[in-house]
Amino acid sequence: MSRKQITGIGPAPRTGADDSGCPILHVDMDAFFASVELLERPELRGRPVIVGSPAGRGVVLSATYEARAYGVHSAMPMSRARRLCPQAVIIPPSHGKYSEVSKGVMEIFHTITPLVEPIASDEAFLDVGGARRRLGPPAAVAALIKEQVLDRYGITCSVGVAASKFVAKLASKQCKPDGLLVVPADEVVSFLHPLPVSALWGVGERTEQSLVRLGIRTVGDLARVPQGTLQRELGQAVGGHLAALAWGRDERPVTAHVPDKSIGNEETFAADVDDPDVIRRELLRLSERVAARMRKGGHVGRTVSVKLRRADFTTISRSRTLREPTDVAQVIYATACELFQAAGLERVRLRLVGVRMENLRPAQEATRQLGLGERETGWREAEQAMDKAIRRFGPDAVVPASLVRGKLDEIET
Repeated sequence: MSRKQITGIGPAPRTGADDSGCPILHVDMDAFFASVELLERPELRGRPVIVGSPAGRGVVLSATYEARAYGVHSAMPMSRARRLCPQAVIIPPSHGKYSEVSKGVMEIFHTITPLVEPIASDEAFLDVGGARRRLGPPAAVAALIKEQVLDRYGITCSVGVAASKFVAKLASKQCKPDGLLVVPADEVVSFLHPLPVSALWGVGERTEQSLVRLGIRTVGDLARVPQGTLQRELGQAVGGHLAALAWGRDERPVTAHVPDKSIGNEETFAADVDDPDVIRRELLRLSERVAARMRKGGHVGRTVSVKLRRADFTTISRSRTLREPTDVAQVIYATACELFQAAGLERVRLRLVGVRMENLRPAQEATRQLGLGERETGWREAEQAMDKAIRRFGPDAVVPASLVRGKLDEIET
């Protein structure tokens, strides 16, 4: 099956591809953060542009396709990106702009179908099976989405159309940028099998190395290996999972309104840090941000997790489950400090720290019981008052006295 037989690019997709059994769309914005920045700086179009910190050691948040031609990609250390493409224009991130455009794009999706499953700020799955009578077949719906996003926001997206989420996501990646790719249900195998085995969900670097040692380099190679052999080599769960994907089997439905499973923030330091006081101040800043995001989203959580990445990129994670759920920064911070101390890294050079809350639940479902003689600390009320001040006067209106704000690259996860 050639790509010409299954693809339609732009607002008028070819009608030759059979999309009758393909209700699932994966819509992925093209170089999203960079594309939003170029709306305000059109003179940079056609040039390599990287969104990330102009100084320090953060990571690439987005890169135009001109920069990607030099090997630059998201999550790459900025230092390496600058070496690969020294002529690139580097733009500091503006998360507020990206959130605004993301919200608008998701609203477009919801005018198409209620079955929208966002998986990031710039991509989502849609089940458009119920929109056929109103809007036409899936390929036409995909073209409509592309047209509306371009007309309203001036940015492009790529859309994969398939019978399953897994294949739709692969299809959108295959047709980037600004593409529309339909993989007919009866041609899934011929689409999948020539792809490298790394295209399968769950195949990371180590798994790929294990498969290559077995002579498995493509999805087709893997499909021809008995499932029992894969399970012996990779484990029951992974082996079974990959065996199913190699034949295009993915029964997961598009699920709307997926609740947050966790909320976290990470910081990459401009230089390695081995001062425990600096680390603790950063843990406080991260705890404040995580708690504020939880309160804004109406969540509380029971499990506090910290991530500590050493200068050699070794990453250590520690977590603790609290007696009761919380959205109070001081509680999160105190637990994070205890986890940091227990990790035994107080004089070890660190390049990154992170704080995350897990085991989330709606705040209205959580009740707090005071023990005999126990008094309320008042921290929650104080932090809610801080939230109000920040909403009115900006993010720097109120900060803890001990908190020193550094110019660090932040990644919200």
